[in-house]
Amino acid sequence: MLRSVPFALALAAAAPAAAFDLSSSDFEPGGELAMEQVADVFGCTGGNVSPALSWSDPPEGTKSFALMVHDPDAPTGGAGFWHWIVLDIPASATGLASGAGAADGTGLPEGARMIPNDYGAAAWGGPCPPEGDSPHRYNFTLYALEGATSGIAEGASTAVAGFLVNAAALGTATLTGMYGH
Repeated sequence: MLRSVPFALALAAAAPAAAFDLSSSDFEPGGELAMEQVADVFGCTGGNVSPALSWSDPPEGTKSFALMVHDPDAPTGGAGFWHWIVLDIPASATGLASGAGAADGTGLPEGARMIPNDYGAAAWGGPCPPEGDSPHRYNFTLYALEGATSGIAEGASTAVAGFLVNAAALGTATLTGMYGH
């Protein structure tokens, strides 16, 4: 999977990433995600629609963006759970519309692509924590990248994608939503 990525990039020590702004019209920072965003699997009955996201003030030199959505509270033995991974978002983009995470990818900016989440789907997979758990955190992290992420091969794991995205990050913006039932 790493053959298509320059070895130097994979080993590069990333400089501390600068912060920029990420927001959503669908939930407040630290606020609860709506049933529209909740998964429709494992006993959850939500709409499984990705929330709208917008961003501003990315670092100078940004060539593309990557979005990774993670639940660090998932009971997976410490690995958490990856809900959405979007790569190759063009630098000209300033947001993703509600529903951009549909499996057909038609709501994404031209050139952007998704890789499989921990549900096994290259799409948005909404929250569905175990019933009775304290509300889980859903960290939406947008990475401003110094190049395109097209070096991440189809079928790459979320761990490999995360490693390579972090190595190329000029800056990050994180927005956290909550959900429990």
